[in-house]
Amino acid sequence: MSNWGDNRSRGGRGGRGGNQDGYQRREWTNSNRDNNQGRESRGSNASYGSQGQDSNSVTIQIQQKFVGKIIGRQGATIKDLQAQSGANISIDKSTDGIGTSVRITGSEEAREKAQELINNITSDDSSYGSRQGDRQQTYDSRQDDRQSYGSRSNNRQSYEHQDDREPYGSARWDSDQQNQSQNYQQSQSQNYQQPSNTQRSWHQPQSDPQQQSSQPQEEERDPLDFGDFDWAAVNEEQKNFEQERWKHLKPLKKNFYIEDPQVANMSPEEAARIRQSKNNIDCRVMIEDVENPENNKVPNPVTTFEQAFRNYPEILDEIRKQGFQEPSPIQCQAWPVLLSGKDMIGIAQTGTGKTLAFLLPALIHIDGQETPRDKRVGPNVMIMAPTRELALQIYSEVQKYSYRGIKATCLYGGGSRKEQVLSVEKGVNIVIATPGRLNDLVMAGTLNVSEISYLVLDEADRMLDMGFEPQIRKALIDVRPDRQTVMTSATWPDGVRRLVKSYMNDPIQVYVGSLDLAATHSVRQIIKIIDESEKTQELHNFFQSMGDKDKAMVFFGKKARVDDLASELALSGVNAQSIHGGREQADREQALADLKSGEVKILLATDVASRGIDIEDITLVFNYDFPRDIEEYVHRVGRTGRAGRSGESISLVTRGDWAIAKQLIAILEEASQEVPEELFQMCERYDAWKERKAQDKDLARMDARGGGGRYGGERGGDNNSFGGGGGRGRGGRGGRGGGRGGRGRNNYDSFY
Repeated sequence: MSNWGDNRSRGGRGGRGGNQDGYQRREWTNSNRDNNQGRESRGSNASYGSQGQDSNSVTIQIQQKFVGKIIGRQGATIKDLQAQSGANISIDKSTDGIGTSVRITGSEEAREKAQELINNITSDDSSYGSRQGDRQQTYDSRQDDRQSYGSRSNNRQSYEHQDDREPYGSARWDSDQQNQSQNYQQSQSQNYQQPSNTQRSWHQPQSDPQQQSSQPQEEERDPLDFGDFDWAAVNEEQKNFEQERWKHLKPLKKNFYIEDPQVANMSPEEAARIRQSKNNIDCRVMIEDVENPENNKVPNPVTTFEQAFRNYPEILDEIRKQGFQEPSPIQCQAWPVLLSGKDMIGIAQTGTGKTLAFLLPALIHIDGQETPRDKRVGPNVMIMAPTRELALQIYSEVQKYSYRGIKATCLYGGGSRKEQVLSVEKGVNIVIATPGRLNDLVMAGTLNVSEISYLVLDEADRMLDMGFEPQIRKALIDVRPDRQTVMTSATWPDGVRRLVKSYMNDPIQVYVGSLDLAATHSVRQIIKIIDESEKTQELHNFFQSMGDKDKAMVFFGKKARVDDLASELALSGVNAQSIHGGREQADREQALADLKSGEVKILLATDVASRGIDIEDITLVFNYDFPRDIEEYVHRVGRTGRAGRSGESISLVTRGDWAIAKQLIAILEEASQEVPEELFQMCERYDAWKERKAQDKDLARMDARGGGGRYGGERGGDNNSFGGGGGRGRGGRGGRGGGRGGRGRNNYDSFY
């Protein structure tokens, strides 16, 4: 039997590539194991380390993610742990990439109490407490038995009984090199072949063959063969289930469009000319009906309000009250499509009238259903919005149009839940909601969505960006499948296309301008390349240059910066408001109201205000921090230049923003804006840096194939020891099928 090193050091771990199957292991010297009596526990997130020479201390390993929990805010938690246990607890903040060492010093009782408290914090296993006593008892008994490395063979059976109690097992080291190699290979083979509900950490040893024979072995199964599976029958069964589920609902009426004779008599050439004149409207049927080609026809556009709503004089009266002169481009094409009962995808920049495009057909849809309103069990129209501000903006727009007593409510987080519940219970026809609060009331049984027959997903791209896709899918489970669905978006990313395929029936896509991302052409875009330290002065210069009739929105990347500048302006006597996700809802609403009324001329904001705020007379946008993605830049700029007005945006770009330079150049060029020469240079430097980085990555990958470590490369332990790459450091990551670790002094290959 060969020695595993001298008493002075232990071999380092081999890199992940050192083992061809990609697993890592810990290797300990024989003497260190005898002296330190260390062990690893796989039953919790804390692992027991070595007690070393000091019998009054013990070192355990915890996952690095739990360090903050144990320390607590300003050290409050660790102080409390020390007070409760009576032990001194110190944390080594350096890490080997796997765990962090926690040293506990004190009496045996104090150490045990401290370990129990730490395990209560780090354990993810709800049954941890029930096993703690058994684990500690076994640990104590093993300390007395371990007088020498070789004597552990007599205690192997009791040691492995602990593996049976703990699902993750405990780490074990054999003095016999051959047995250890066999156990390791057997462990890795079973790791690949046997499914497991537990998470393995480093290396899970196997019990003796005699014990294994008594344990139930999972029977090998052939892979499932779906070759003869009757998918048609499954689909038919699903279809029948859906029909049975919704059969109690009355059929919907969705087509309310009576085409104006002048519109009906348009030639295809004339319709195309009108679309071209309305900011290049483009329409297409997403899924063509081969059997019924007449269903592929897109309705002709309207050019006046009378052509769209001649048969709905009350709607026309409400439109005239608002003082509109003619429909916006998106409205010209959206109204004929939606009044015909078709699903629609509306893609247009912010401030182009998308809200009114889907709202007026919704009012007609509600009033036109056969079931009397007082007999309906829930609302007919549901409008989902990504932010509170946008939801409130839509609600405010609905309130402007009084049509046959139709009621609406707005549900959003941050508002009074009690008041929102009461408004739903009184009976409403239109629900405008953010996804979180909507699901809250649906799950509570307060809101019944089974009769939703007109669904709107407004700013769908923004909802996906904010991670609301799961909430959207959850909310639509109980909505009838034959509904009419409208989706609006300023962009056309893959996530929106995925939602279209899942929740829309043969939709017509209507987009204004281009599907490519573009900023509005009515805004002059100014880009300034400066250093980070110059930003504050540039902002003060901007404030001083504002005219008496200007209104400005200033965007920042961090909430703290918004609050700091708001305080600074207040002390300077400048009247400004601020809005971000950390402010109370009432304060956010008041900030917007003050800007609309002219009470303040400056609004400081984060990206929470980049969409859903419709204030037509904003003349200036200032981007103090450039946004993280180009889509947010387009939406920020879109806060000005609305409703036919012109505007100006000023954006500060620093060297740290170079990754977005190419996309910004494309936006500026598309809108015929001036592009600074420094921006082109920044783009070139970034492309060159990316190329160098890719080359370095390729070289590193080639070098890694030879094994070796980031901290390795030196010799292993002395006296025929099996080094793991040398030194105390961990081995570097090897390439695919990585090489061996470093060699010991006597030219023995690394065991791992």
